[in-house]
Amino acid sequence: MGTKNLSYYDKATIPNANSFRFGIVVSEWNPDITQNLKEGAIETLLDFGVKQENIICWHVPGSFELVFGCKKMIQSQKVDAIIAIGNVIQGETKHFDFVCEGVTQGIVDLNIKYDIPVIFCVLTDNTKQQSLDRSGGKLGNKGIECAVAAIKMAAIKNSGKFSESIGF
Repeated sequence: MGTKNLSYYDKATIPNANSFRFGIVVSEWNPDITQNLKEGAIETLLDFGVKQENIICWHVPGSFELVFGCKKMIQSQKVDAIIAIGNVIQGETKHFDFVCEGVTQGIVDLNIKYDIPVIFCVLTDNTKQQSLDRSGGKLGNKGIECAVAAIKMAAIKNSGKFSESIGF
C-alpha cells in the first residue's frame, strides 16, 4: 500500500475555476470522515477562485444514495462537475461489497449518461483508521484531490478538448 499524500498538487497545472459551478453530494454515514472530505474539497475549490455561492452541497443518508443525489443534482442544478463524497468501511458481511460495487457502477453510469463529470470521492477502506488517514490524516485529504480532479474535468467539459493549458 502506497503512502502518497493525497493533498499534494502542482497549483501551476490547475486551470482557473472562478467561472465554474460545482456540486458536492455528501453521505451522512461516517460523518467524521465525510465532513473532513467535504471541507477539504470546499477549501480547495475556494482556493482556485470558485465563489462560495457557486458551490452547492447536498447531503444524502449513505454512500449508496450518492448516485441518486448526483443524478437529481445533474437534472436540477447547472453545475460543471459534481464531487460524490462517501465512506464505506469493511465489516463482517458482504454489505461492503454490494455498496461499493453499486456506488462505483452508478457513478460510472452517470458519467456515461450525462455531460457532467461526477468525481468519485468515496473512501472504501478496510478500517476506520485507513479512512481517517485519507480524510485529513497522515495521507492527506482525498477531498482535496477530488476537488482538483473536478476542476480539471470541468475545464475539459467546457473546452471540449484535452489541452496542455489544463494540465495534461
